[in-house]
Amino acid sequence: MKLRIVPASTGLTWVKGGISVFRRQPMAIAALFFMTMAAMSLASIVPLIGPALALGLLPSATLAMMVAAAEAMQGRFPTPAVLLVAFRTSKQHLRHMVVLGALYAVGFLLVMGLSALVDGGQFAQVYLGHIPMTEELAESDAFQSAMWLAMLLYLPLSLLFWHAPGLVHWHGVPPVKSLFFSLVACGRNFSAFIFFGLGWLGAFALGGVLMSLIGALLAVLGLFSAGAMAGLMVALAMIMAAMFFSSIVFTFRDCFEPPPPAPDVDLPDTKLDSVL
Repeated sequence: MKLRIVPASTGLTWVKGGISVFRRQPMAIAALFFMTMAAMSLASIVPLIGPALALGLLPSATLAMMVAAAEAMQGRFPTPAVLLVAFRTSKQHLRHMVVLGALYAVGFLLVMGLSALVDGGQFAQVYLGHIPMTEELAESDAFQSAMWLAMLLYLPLSLLFWHAPGLVHWHGVPPVKSLFFSLVACGRNFSAFIFFGLGWLGAFALGGVLMSLIGALLAVLGLFSAGAMAGLMVALAMIMAAMFFSSIVFTFRDCFEPPPPAPDVDLPDTKLDSVL
C-alpha cells in the first residue's frame, strides 16, 4: 500500500465524481442509501444498545456506498447485495469491520460525552433525536458552546475513519492501523479535502436555493403546498447525501495505490483502480 499526494483541485474532481456516478445509476444508488439509513434507524431502536449499534454500522454503510459507486462507474448495476459486502468476505475481514464499527461508536459517544460536560447533555440529546430543538435552546450560550466543541472534536474522528473501511476491506489493513493511515492520508492531502468540503458545501447550498425558488414559484401558482415543499426538501437532502457518500470512493482511489488482484476478492473490489 502506497500513499498518493494529489493537487488541491482534485477535491473538486471528487465532488464531480460523486455527482457523475449518481447520474449513472440514480435509482439504485438512492435506494441503497435509503436502505442503509433505514437499517441504522432500525438498529437504533434496539433496547439499551440501539444507538451504539447504529453508530457501529456506519463504517459498513460507508463501505457499501463505496462499493456501489465503484460498481456503477464500471457499468454494472449495484444490487442490494453490496449492503452486506462488509459481512460476506473472509472471517478476518468481518472481525476487522466489527472492531472498526465498535471503535467508531466509542469515539462518537466520547465526543457527545465531552460536549455534555459543557451544556449538561442538551446538544447530545438534540443531535441523537431524544429531545426537539427549540429557539430558546438554540440561542443558549451553553448549547452553542457544546455544538462547536462537538464539531471541533468530530473533525479528527471523521478523518480517522474516512479511509478506514476501504483500507480494511480492499487492502486488508488491521483496524487500528487503518485509522492511522487514514489520518495520514487526509493530512497529507488536506488541501484537496478542503476543496472537497467547499465543493460539497456549495453543491448543497445551490441545490437548496434552486429547490426553494422552484417551490416558491409553484406555490405562487397554487401548484404546491408548504407540506409538499418540506417533503421535497427532505428528499433533496437525502439525494445529495447519497451523492456525497458515493464520492468517498474517489477520495480513496486517489489517495492510495490500488491493491493487487486477489482471487478471493469480489470483482468490484479488484477493479477499484479502474473507477474513472
